[in-house]
Amino acid sequence: MTSPKHARDTERGRYYSDPAGGPDLVSVTNVLDTAVNKSMALVPWGVKLTVEHVLDNIASITRRVLGDRTGLTKEIKAIHREARERAADLGDRVHAAAEARLLRAPIADDPEVAPYLAQFDQWLASWDVDVDEHVEATEITVLHRRLGYAGTADLMIWLPTGPARRLELWLIDYKSSATRRASSVYPENTLQLAALRYAETALLPDDTEQPMPRIDRTGVLNLRAKSHALVPMPAGRDAHRAFRGALETTRWLHAAPSSYPALTAPDGAARSNRKAA
Repeated sequence: MTSPKHARDTERGRYYSDPAGGPDLVSVTNVLDTAVNKSMALVPWGVKLTVEHVLDNIASITRRVLGDRTGLTKEIKAIHREARERAADLGDRVHAAAEARLLRAPIADDPEVAPYLAQFDQWLASWDVDVDEHVEATEITVLHRRLGYAGTADLMIWLPTGPARRLELWLIDYKSSATRRASSVYPENTLQLAALRYAETALLPDDTEQPMPRIDRTGVLNLRAKSHALVPMPAGRDAHRAFRGALETTRWLHAAPSSYPALTAPDGAARSNRKAA
């Protein structure tokens, strides 16, 4: 996961420090990771990866079953976790390359990232994007102090999607994947975009504050090695209300104790029960 300015990882997940000195603000992704159940998608994906690994390495696994069962079990259990970490690392590098492209900054030579960046460049060209004229902000921190959360918006950009090709301000989140279709999104992507869209404050690079601009439309820009797609998402006020529910759940879970004392019966209670029977 990328490390935006003011963000820090804690035992409760990511939080943002408030440059104005207020209480820490829970990150939008932390809320979704804590309060939104993703097992419906992740469990089949993890099972698929594990089965494929076993079938692809059946001969060596069979030889190890009797001699190294403990080590083999540990290795197989780690397959899906390592795959997620690799995918997250790739996503971070793709984000960094896209930001550098928009800032006209140097981009590291990374053969794995290069095809995703090429798709990003194709997307910019297809919309005739002038970076200086149409990009409002990239990787900008937004805050909602009253509700107690913060997040980082990947891109705010003007695109000619209104009536008569009128420019509209889009809030866009990048998603990269080596396996998913370019048209695919998750429902929680809408919650993420709504949380960012209806934040109260945006921080400029020097921590100067300005009101969050009015966003016309929101979407996910899926970047794949051989394709890309901008998928509009209905991140309206109803989605923000749903996010606020997840935020309350997260706040409760983060404040709840991790254990509670067990209740023991008072002395003589068992004997009294036997006599009563």
